[in-house]
Amino acid sequence: MESKTNTQDKAAVPEEKTSTSFLSLFGLRNFRLLWISEAVSVIGDQFYLIALPWLVLNLTGDALAMGTVLALAAVPRALFLLVGGALTDRFSPRMVMFVSNFMRMALVLLLSVPVLNGNIAMWMIYSLALLFGLADAFFYPAQSAIIPRLVRDDQLQGANAILQGTWQLSLFAGPVLAGTLIAMMAGDASAGGDLRGIGLALVIDGLSFLISAVFLWFVDDGGTAVSGGGEKERLFAAIREGLQMVWRDPALRAFFVLIAISNFLIIGPLSIGVPVLAANRFAGGAAAFGIIMSAYGGGLLLGTILAGVLPRPPAKHMGIVLGLIWSGLGLGIIGLGLAQATYMAAAIALLMGVAEGYVVILFITWLQRRTTEAVLGRMMSLLMFASVGLQPLSNMLTGALIGLNAQFLFLIFGALMIFITLVFLFNPAVRSMGITAQSKPLLSQSATSVE
Repeated sequence: MESKTNTQDKAAVPEEKTSTSFLSLFGLRNFRLLWISEAVSVIGDQFYLIALPWLVLNLTGDALAMGTVLALAAVPRALFLLVGGALTDRFSPRMVMFVSNFMRMALVLLLSVPVLNGNIAMWMIYSLALLFGLADAFFYPAQSAIIPRLVRDDQLQGANAILQGTWQLSLFAGPVLAGTLIAMMAGDASAGGDLRGIGLALVIDGLSFLISAVFLWFVDDGGTAVSGGGEKERLFAAIREGLQMVWRDPALRAFFVLIAISNFLIIGPLSIGVPVLAANRFAGGAAAFGIIMSAYGGGLLLGTILAGVLPRPPAKHMGIVLGLIWSGLGLGIIGLGLAQATYMAAAIALLMGVAEGYVVILFITWLQRRTTEAVLGRMMSLLMFASVGLQPLSNMLTGALIGLNAQFLFLIFGALMIFITLVFLFNPAVRSMGITAQSKPLLSQSATSVE
């Protein structure tokens, strides 16, 4: 059954204007409400992403413990992403996002209480990470699937660029604010340090989820995606069908494998390696960590803007262009391992962000355009599964090895990233991705199992 779509906003602006103007998208009520909701939420997220690893370092001083915490969040996120995508195709993406926001708000605010009281224990952090990752798994497929419900096909690239750019702008400003807050209140990575700054950062994140949920409540995404019951067998059939769609498409199969491998090589160094370098090599501690991650966010924002305003690469060269740019992230990882000062690491992180921001927008838009709405939730969940499925192993491995020789670890991960990406460019399906971009009818034939 075809999903019910919201056409009121899609018809609000003439076709010839919406395809070229970012500002016209803010004239769409539902997109505007979604953007405000996301803007508030992602600012709070940056406080959480700085506070959590710094809290673990404060309590334990152990990179392996930090890797374990991040892995505990990543495992349920990866395991339930496919379920989240299937539920998004079955129910309203807005409602899935709304419930997830309230779950994460409660978890973060609950953790902030013992942190502010100075009675925090590691088992509490492990528990939060596990449950938070579960709530994340349902949110992110719905977040990607809701956008085509609110804008027309010709507006997708601009809408993706705005929402991704907002997240990246928060990544530019948020870590500096969070790192400064923690450092000012003596929440540095030393045993027995004052944890009030970390606790306050968690409170800010929790309140941001509440505000985000309020705005999200008023978004009209057209209601439930499909009718019908929620039998477990049909849910698993929907997940299986999504996997089959990717496997049958040579371009999708190649890119999803590449994304899985490359993210394994990126996530550990960024999530575990950078805070460890900030604590042990760079002056400033938490503030240095915030500066580096903010530079990365600024680069992501710039890359997103470039993807939104520049014409897409020619179809016959699109796969090659994106692959070469993506391989540059490997050089960035090597550079981070060699950097001896905060400003050097920040400059490298900035360039990495530019490359990633540009590639992500073009790839997500390409994927949305070749996928029908009825299966978009599952397709986005599969993309995210490819992105984070190996994250627990990456975090654990990085946490276990970085104490032996941090510089060597960055070098090996970066070199592997370059080599594997360039090898994938020999795949004809990767090189011709732009030529095969219009494949919606092919995928729509499979969109039946959740009817």
